[in-house]
Amino acid sequence: MNAYFRPDTLAEALDVLETESVTVAAGCTDLFPATERPTLPGSILDITAIPGLRGVQQTADGWRIGATASWADIIRADLPPAFDMLQQAGREVGSVQIQTAGTIAGNLCNASPAADGVPPLLALDASVELTSKTGTRCLPLSSFVIGVRQTALVPGELVSAITIPNSAGEGASRFLKLGARRYLVISIAMVAVRLSVRSDKIASAAIAVGACSPVAQRLDMLEARLIGLPVGGVAKAITGDVVSPSLSPIDDVRGDAGYREDAAIELIQRAVTRAVEDVS
Repeated sequence: MNAYFRPDTLAEALDVLETESVTVAAGCTDLFPATERPTLPGSILDITAIPGLRGVQQTADGWRIGATASWADIIRADLPPAFDMLQQAGREVGSVQIQTAGTIAGNLCNASPAADGVPPLLALDASVELTSKTGTRCLPLSSFVIGVRQTALVPGELVSAITIPNSAGEGASRFLKLGARRYLVISIAMVAVRLSVRSDKIASAAIAVGACSPVAQRLDMLEARLIGLPVGGVAKAITGDVVSPSLSPIDDVRGDAGYREDAAIELIQRAVTRAVEDVS
């Protein structure tokens, strides 16, 4: 018989997860559309009543975003400019109703190549905290989302938080997204950029691109190229020879591979230019 569980502690949720075959549910903004039924099938573990999984907090080591923190929570949070790209992405996640219900962990666990939250979190050096009855482990986000609709979660585990180190709180950031229309759209390409500047030169760079490969990618080659460049000429250094090797865009109804690649380069140039303006 199907059952509905709504525990109010993480320990109780893990007990259910260990003993029952359940679908974990929170905001359901991705889960319901994928179900294509009036109700969710099977037994459900609703984790939205667990206080410890909500909220955005600064800690001694950095920042902790609870798994069921909504996009609205993140948009309203008092965060440094390095997080602007994450808040900008949040404002692009569907309507206000979706932003209010949808959760950060749900966006990651859905593992869509076009998940708006992944590029800015990659550029923030985010890690994913996974909790089970046997303990807690943390994975870099790049090791958590491993393919289209695939994550590194194992049976018995829940995403309990996303953590961001103090070192990622430096600099200014920008998120840009290209879609077929202005709002409520799946990305053709999107980029997240975080830069810090010292003595009018790029001191650090974190750049990620989504919707142009099965999993969003950090552009390590481009980041290395930008460090040390004068801010005035940084956009000229963003060329296909250092961007394209990290991407593997597809052809689909929203755009062909070549268009996506060109769009990614243009978006990076724009985002870098704006981030430099913000930080200079």
